[in-house]
Amino acid sequence: MSLADHRNTLAPHGFLRVAINLGNPVLAQGDARSPRGPSLELATALAQRMGVQARFTCHDAAASVVAAAGEDSWDLAFLAIDPARTDRIAFSAPYVEIEGTYLVREDSPAQQVADLDREGLRIAVGRGAAYDLFLSRELRHATIERAETSAAAITLFDQQRLDAAAGVRQPLDAWAQTHSGHRVLADRFTAIQQAVAAPASRPADALQALFEAVEAIKAGPLLEEAFARAGQAVTLVR
Repeated sequence: MSLADHRNTLAPHGFLRVAINLGNPVLAQGDARSPRGPSLELATALAQRMGVQARFTCHDAAASVVAAAGEDSWDLAFLAIDPARTDRIAFSAPYVEIEGTYLVREDSPAQQVADLDREGLRIAVGRGAAYDLFLSRELRHATIERAETSAAAITLFDQQRLDAAAGVRQPLDAWAQTHSGHRVLADRFTAIQQAVAAPASRPADALQALFEAVEAIKAGPLLEEAFARAGQAVTLVR
């Protein structure tokens, strides 16, 4: 069966409700009135294969997208694969991998990510983001200070002079380039695998058809071209 054969279960409202996380500028840019970027291009391609229109709702953080999954407010989203989310959300195989790392001040003694898991150190993260979930499991000594969004985590780090801000490499690099006296560590604490997400309550055969369509799109040029248009250098997962 084709993806269009499952449109009634994957898009039960007659159109595909797509949640866009503007908190990850690697995947989506712009604002709620005019979002753009790879997430929207991939969602549009999937909606076309399904034979429906895509309608976008923007969120400022991944945690908001995940919370909305329990409210039946979206049919498709773009999230990092994490075991803490699999009770509500089904994930495709990853289509892109992005790095989670740290922003520090220039005079920080930290030269690699392991240097920051020490007693007394405080690390800012966006609440519920993939790197919050990962660091909550992995850090043994440092303290996590949570902000409501990834962008707010950088502000928290800056204003409260915390020891580091954790996040996706590209926006951390962009911030450091416009704020002298800061740098981003060269290594990473995790590779964040981004996937297409759908409510786990959807029928298994419909999810299989959806994720097979994702694989077909991954094999073509769309994703590479979409990330290039967005000016984002990423590692695609074929």
